[in-house]
Amino acid sequence: MARCEVCGNDYDMSFEVHAQGAVHVFDSFECAVHRMAPVCEHCGVKVVGHGVQVGRSWFCCAHCARQEGEDAIVDRVGIPMQQGA
Repeated sequence: MARCEVCGNDYDMSFEVHAQGAVHVFDSFECAVHRMAPVCEHCGVKVVGHGVQVGRSWFCCAHCARQEGEDAIVDRVGIPMQQGA
């Protein structure tokens, strides 16, 4: 059994996540998300889906990126943004 690095549970069905040269041990996806998911620079939500990365900053969506001044980000490629959107 292995101990979850977030909650400390010693669980027989724990799993490892290998990322950027490190090995992390979790007992649930919830703990893995809590520890590893980036946080939106604008609203603070955990970015669990694709998200939007601008340089070294992460956003949960194009709207949040635009709120932080990243005006080149759009929600859908090929659909022009309306004025004031």
